[in-house]
Amino acid sequence: MKIFVAGLPYDLDDAELEEIFEKFGPVVSAKVALDKETGKSKGFAFVEMQNREEGLEAVESLNDISLGKKPLVVKEAEERSGPPRSGGSGGGFNRNNNSGGGYNNDRGGFNDRRR
Repeated sequence: MKIFVAGLPYDLDDAELEEIFEKFGPVVSAKVALDKETGKSKGFAFVEMQNREEGLEAVESLNDISLGKKPLVVKEAEERSGPPRSGGSGGGFNRNNNSGGGYNNDRGGFNDRRR
């Protein structure tokens, strides 16, 4: 069973996360999400437990407890659907086409008068 965990203290590592969950049963993997640029924790993780019943017990027992300043959110991970995510889209500066939002030199809104 795959489990999503959010609200983790930023100094918690994979081994400590595994230790928390192995009290409920065998852990297949425990991975804290890390920022690619800084290498620091993003404050959430994924845990995979060998047994579904033990995973459900872990979710029930650990959800809403505090390990740091904020309560944990612990729930069954949802399977991704569709293509993988890429860097942000939409909004921001838009000077040449009509999609997205934000600053648009070609149509309506705030026009650059220096042209």
